[in-house]
Amino acid sequence: MKSRRTLLVRTGHGSARAAAVPGMPDGSPDAGSGPGPDTISGSGPDAPVGLPPMPLDPPDLPPVSAALAPPAPVAFGPAPAAPPRSAIPDPPAEPPAIPAPSTPTGQPVPAIEPLFTRAPGLNWTGSGDLARPPALAGPGPVPTPVPALAAAPVDAAGAGPVSAVDEAEQPPTARDIELIRASLAVVEPVADRATAHFYALIFLHHPEVRALFPAAMDVQRDRLFRALLMAARNAGDPDGLRTYLSALGCGHRRYGTLTGHYGPVGECLVAALARYAGNRWDAETELAWRRVYRLVSSIMIEAAEGDARTSPPWWQAEVVGHELRTPDIAVLTLRPDQAYPFRAGQYTSLETPWWPRVWRYFSFASAPRPDGLLTLHVKAVQAGWVSNALVHRAAPGDVLRLGPAAGTMTVDHAAGADLLCLGGGTGIAPIKALVEEVADHGAGGRSVEVFYGARQAAELYELEALRALAGRHRWLSVHPVLSGPGPHAGGTAVGGAPLTGELPEVVGRFGPWVGREAYLGGPAAMVRRGVGVLLRAGVAPERIRHDLVGDLAAG
Repeated sequence: MKSRRTLLVRTGHGSARAAAVPGMPDGSPDAGSGPGPDTISGSGPDAPVGLPPMPLDPPDLPPVSAALAPPAPVAFGPAPAAPPRSAIPDPPAEPPAIPAPSTPTGQPVPAIEPLFTRAPGLNWTGSGDLARPPALAGPGPVPTPVPALAAAPVDAAGAGPVSAVDEAEQPPTARDIELIRASLAVVEPVADRATAHFYALIFLHHPEVRALFPAAMDVQRDRLFRALLMAARNAGDPDGLRTYLSALGCGHRRYGTLTGHYGPVGECLVAALARYAGNRWDAETELAWRRVYRLVSSIMIEAAEGDARTSPPWWQAEVVGHELRTPDIAVLTLRPDQAYPFRAGQYTSLETPWWPRVWRYFSFASAPRPDGLLTLHVKAVQAGWVSNALVHRAAPGDVLRLGPAAGTMTVDHAAGADLLCLGGGTGIAPIKALVEEVADHGAGGRSVEVFYGARQAAELYELEALRALAGRHRWLSVHPVLSGPGPHAGGTAVGGAPLTGELPEVVGRFGPWVGREAYLGGPAAMVRRGVGVLLRAGVAPERIRHDLVGDLAAG
């Protein structure tokens, strides 16, 4: 009989924003810095687990309107023992290069060979963490059969009937998009049951896929439907769909998703939709879904295979610095096992040894550095598993896992427009990185206005660093903004007292901001309110940049 703790970890409810489903869009946070409920910037990509030690019963969390990542599975059988941690090598003088695809003797080698080959318990699925899982071969047909296609049509040349396979390989038509949207409208009221049925089919007939998912699945049941809506909305925009799906396919590599996973996912998806679409499902609708899914999966597979030629699916990073700035905010310094490419303003997904297969999003808090080190700001949010572990449990020597950098909140240094930056809480992380990058490249005559908001002066943990930058660069102005009640001692701005009020409204009072490039990082509510204020203050919609998790293409 397994212990109570074992059962809770493996099947407990409410995994705050868990991993993505192979072949479907991935989930994301939405609070802190730019991404969403759990800030990408590091504000709280997950929901805290309380102070150390971690709680026995993870709290239930409401579903988040974040990424479109499907749920995660409960591992079957006893969990494999994690291999012992290997010693952390001394930091190299220069970031190590990605290894060549073959040895000097011509023997094949893995595309990527991390320096840390045996990190403790990170998505460990058995010996050879980087090895390809066994081919997907289900024990039999999916129990819910899909209606047979209508009689095969004959091709125009009269060469004979066109097979159902040939028909499904055709690109989706405008009629197909109409049918997909109509069937989704029927499934929407019962989306929870449809997605639960979909995952039941996957795990029943392809149990080997279950290891790709975290233990708790309930929070993600609604994400599949949001993913379908996203694909349906963008089906008429080939360029936009390709951009979205390419990033998604590359991001799914960190979950161990392989080309062979897409087929079973597609079959189970069609079977689940057939069961719950009612009289809206017929042979023509099935053919439409098969065409769209083939297009979606082919774009994702192509992007993932291309990305695999130049980049690892994940990086392992040692914690080399952990500094508590407030009782619930920590600044982490990480040393990746090999060169990690990113731009200021972007974010990463992160997995800890304590919550395998549960990924959260955090923005980089500094521009790329010559020594290759990375800086993240993390706030322990209520019910946040990963954020609490990083703030209250992580220590130098621990090894984390990072996904590839993502996000579009970057500066065009050739444009030269003046910048307006709003950072709330740990949402200041990507803003500080952007300011550092502008300083590295040279302002080029542009000015940068930074409004840094918090409730109390003690929460402006990065104010002194920003002041130091402003002291060295005349083009930079920093304005602290305090919204909480009570005295605001210690929050003096550069050259004056702190501003008071909600951050977006304070920024609006200083408008108009016509011609500015605007960047926002912080809790989702603040970012959304800030966008409305900036639009009214004259900022063009295309010049407003943020990365709310609900809008992320890759989780």
